[in-house]
Amino acid sequence: LWDIYKLDVVVIPTNRPIVRDDQNDRIYKTKREKYTAVIEEIEKLINAGRPVLVGTTSVEISELLSRMLTLRKINHNVLNAKLHQREAEIVANAGQSGVVTIATNMAGRGTDIKLSPDVKKAGGLAIIGTERHESRRVDRQLRGRAGRQGDPGSSVFFVSLEDDLMRLFATERIAGLMDKMGFQEGDVLEHSMLSKSVERAQKKVE
Repeated sequence: LWDIYKLDVVVIPTNRPIVRDDQNDRIYKTKREKYTAVIEEIEKLINAGRPVLVGTTSVEISELLSRMLTLRKINHNVLNAKLHQREAEIVANAGQSGVVTIATNMAGRGTDIKLSPDVKKAGGLAIIGTERHESRRVDRQLRGRAGRQGDPGSSVFFVSLEDDLMRLFATERIAGLMDKMGFQEGDVLEHSMLSKSVERAQKKVE
C-alpha cells in the first residue's frame, strides 16, 4: 500500500524536550517512616517556592496526609471523589508557588497545571508519589503532570517495604540488606537498581 501511494512515514517529535528530573525511588522500612519523609520533603519544597502535587493510591491515604499536614500547619488542598465540583479550580491553582495539592492518582487529569515564571525559576512543579501503583501506566501519568511543554519539574516516588506492591517481591532480602548496612529508623535506601526492581514487580503484576 505504501508503494502504491508513495506515502512517507513522518515521525512527529515532542513539541519541546522534556527536562523533568525523574528521581530514583526512596525506599523506607515502614509506612510510618515513609509518610514522615513525604511531609518533610513537602516542607522543603514549598520553602524553596515550588508547588507540590502529591499523588496517592487511595482517598484514605490522601486524608491521612492531609491530617499530617494540618498538624504541621501547612496549607493544602485535597482533590478526591468527594470534592469533584472544585476539581478544575484546585488543579488550575496547583502550579502556584508554595501550593500543596494532594490528589488520588487519577484525579484532575483533564486540566493543565500552569506555572508562573517565578515557579519555573524555582524548579517547577514537584510530583511526589506516595506509593508505586500496580500499573506502570498510572505512575507514568502521575510523573507526566510535571514537565509539560518543556517546563522544569521533578518527580519521585516514596516507597515502604510494607506497601502492597513491595510485598510481592524480595522484601525480606531488601530488609536484610538494610539491617546489614546498619540502617536506623528514617534512613532511606535509594538506587537506580532498586527502582528498576520495583518496575519489574509492576510488570509481573500487569
